[in-house]
Amino acid sequence: MKPFDKSTMLLEMYHDSYFPNLLVDRVKAEMEQVVELLESGERSEEKIQTALDKMTVRINALEKAFEAEDSELETVARDSIAVTIRDILGWFGIDIDAETALRERDW
Repeated sequence: MKPFDKSTMLLEMYHDSYFPNLLVDRVKAEMEQVVELLESGERSEEKIQTALDKMTVRINALEKAFEAEDSELETVARDSIAVTIRDILGWFGIDIDAETALRERDW
């Protein structure tokens, strides 16, 4: 299987100046850890969901950093993150919907 194209991640956030690219990079880095797990061949939905939960908690922790930059994880960000997660899971054939995948989100 070809690797997931990480350049497609969070495009809406990168294209919106409301979101500082350095912080979007940090969100992307968290998501890339899940991609790396999936690229390693992991297929246990339990282990994948655990990784997604950890990722989401770490993204939650970025909220104050976004606020300090007069930004926030609002509608565009939520949608961009959910679409990226849906695309990642679909690419690897993982049957976890985005709502479940991001169940730990505070945003």
